[in-house]
Amino acid sequence: MASYIGSATSRVDGRAKVTGEAKYAGEFNVPGLVHGYVVGSTIAKGRVGRIDTAEALRVPGVIDVLTHRHRPPMPNDDDAYKDDVAPEKGSPYRPLYDDRILFNGQPVALVLAEDWETARFAATLVRVEQQGEAHVTDLHAQRGNAFTVEKPEKPRGNAEKAFAAAETRHEAEYYIPTEYHNPMELFASTAIWDGRKLVVYDKTQGVQNVQKYLCGVFELQPDEVSVMSPYMGGGFGAGLRPQYQVVLAVLGARALKRPVRVVLDRAQMYGLGYRPATIERLALGATAGGTLDAIMHEAIAVTSQFEEFSRNDTGWADLLYKAPNTKFVHRLAPLDVPTSSDMRAPGAATGVYALECAMDELAVALKIDPVQLRLQCYSDRDQNSGLPYSSKQLRECYRQGAAAFGWDKRTPEPRSMRDGSDLVGWGMATGVWEALQMPAAVRIVLTANGHAEVATAASDIGTGTYTIMAQVAADMLGLPIDSISVKLGDSTLPQCPVEGGSWIAASVCHAIANTAREVRGDLLKLAKRMKDSPLAGAGVDDVVLADGKIVSKQDASRAVPIASAMQSDNAERITREETNSFEEDKSHAHNTHSAVFAEVKVDEELGVIRVTRVVDAVAAGRILNLKTAHSQVMGGVVWGIGMALHEEALFDHQFGRVMNANIAEYHVPVNADVHDIKVIFVDEPDETINPLGIKGLGEIGIVGVAAAIANAVYHATGKRVRDLPITLDKVIQFD
Repeated sequence: MASYIGSATSRVDGRAKVTGEAKYAGEFNVPGLVHGYVVGSTIAKGRVGRIDTAEALRVPGVIDVLTHRHRPPMPNDDDAYKDDVAPEKGSPYRPLYDDRILFNGQPVALVLAEDWETARFAATLVRVEQQGEAHVTDLHAQRGNAFTVEKPEKPRGNAEKAFAAAETRHEAEYYIPTEYHNPMELFASTAIWDGRKLVVYDKTQGVQNVQKYLCGVFELQPDEVSVMSPYMGGGFGAGLRPQYQVVLAVLGARALKRPVRVVLDRAQMYGLGYRPATIERLALGATAGGTLDAIMHEAIAVTSQFEEFSRNDTGWADLLYKAPNTKFVHRLAPLDVPTSSDMRAPGAATGVYALECAMDELAVALKIDPVQLRLQCYSDRDQNSGLPYSSKQLRECYRQGAAAFGWDKRTPEPRSMRDGSDLVGWGMATGVWEALQMPAAVRIVLTANGHAEVATAASDIGTGTYTIMAQVAADMLGLPIDSISVKLGDSTLPQCPVEGGSWIAASVCHAIANTAREVRGDLLKLAKRMKDSPLAGAGVDDVVLADGKIVSKQDASRAVPIASAMQSDNAERITREETNSFEEDKSHAHNTHSAVFAEVKVDEELGVIRVTRVVDAVAAGRILNLKTAHSQVMGGVVWGIGMALHEEALFDHQFGRVMNANIAEYHVPVNADVHDIKVIFVDEPDETINPLGIKGLGEIGIVGVAAAIANAVYHATGKRVRDLPITLDKVIQFD
């Protein structure tokens, strides 16, 4: 039987999704369902005064209106509201807890009605008096009040002195605006409370994280709460933490003793987490020949006034380039906004954008090809820890990516390449991300008819987790993939971390391998008890499961059908649950890498920019599924196009409100913006990181893309734009 691992396998859940069989958090219908609609604050900071709900309650079909003064009881300590992804420092937001307003759009009331349309209409009739206080929502206005947070990167040498003495210097500031996730599926929760047990269908990237959170908020025992999220219509990091609608849905269910569903509308999605606006300051000093003497990287990122959320923007240079003198500083600027959150490749998408634009500017100053500069500064070790990489095929990414793109035909001078009336620009950048893995457990139930159920509490956020789990299980159990069913997204299933950080594939697949080994051992015991067993004397590592049989590795003719082994002992099923275990590797650094090449065409008169070609060469260990992996990287590239040219939350700082809180005015790439994208997977065997050599793919696809496009725009126009997005008004040449 051919191996499923590494093949281009179609999604096993594809049919359920295209036929509507797959149910999402806002689609679980139960008798007596009540619909909730959120009333949000219209100020960014202050207090809630009088709330008049009388007119709303007179609307036929309205059942109740919950406020901080009228709701079921909630605990009053911060620990009850903590979740596994919450920042270590700060006080988590408590929905409908008291009269304090912390950000514009914060829930101040929940209208509960027999249908959603009625609830939405009645919400417009709720009168809320608010006492505003002075607020700040502008990063630039607050940057002077930013404070330093501790990060693992340590300074080396004397970066300021080395930079001042460098033969060639580049120093600049780069800006990334606030960006929002905008998944297709809106955040929704359906809560069912019978007075003893709480069942919640929630849009989340971690059902067990939400379950633990709800136990704290509602003072329930773990066996009294179950959370389910079998399918998710995109998360991208927004669903790592529990969002406020799940609390509101449960509050409503407990208040009414009826099932309650709360679905946020698109505008309300802009009151959740986001990629924080960030100011990145880079200083690079080099010799005339292109050797780096100094790297200094400072980031100032947005967080809320009540929590300190940060990711690592500034340490990526240590993973890519050699420099004897470095300094990295990360600061947070607290604003009167919701807490920022993880968003695809958090820290890297922003920090590497600035770093790789700065490297391009240094290459221009040195008159060195951008690829050549990176090769000259290439590091085979994590410069911060001094550790070599378990695998790093970045040089091969540069080679294969450049060859596929045709980089050798590039002329270096800006505005030197044309296609009719369009200016043509070619730019490139490097991508880097972490290769992480976490403890996870899997249960396998193998039945005598040759079917296996594989279960874990992991979520499939659209990345293809159902499919890769089925592939790995099919290979490990020697069964056709059609004989494998996968259960996910249920908090009662075996333990699994939130799905994020690109760690689920490595974590869950090795848990499958561990569990399948135990199943194999159980089958072997049954087979050895059979009369005249051809496997007598064999150990568990002497056999494999293949083609529905237990087969000797030394002699394939010595085999026992799985069904025969189980029937011989009247065993209807074999059930095993095991947890993966990764020994901490203190001798290697673990990362994924990429080389991104982009072509843009810029209308010289109108300044309109089109990204006409992208080649992304990725080294990410063993690729489990070429089809879903290609989709992951392609999706990351499209998001990188959006980051470079489209995405920007626009604030009215007088009110602290996002003005373009919709996908008509918050621009994201559409079909017309996406042209030729070529994804190359560079072979990267890695026997060190884990037995299957797996690294994650979800994040690496976006890293470096915005920088490659920004560098291409400079090459096309001769105009360096350092603040994203790069819009036509920033590149058009005025006389």
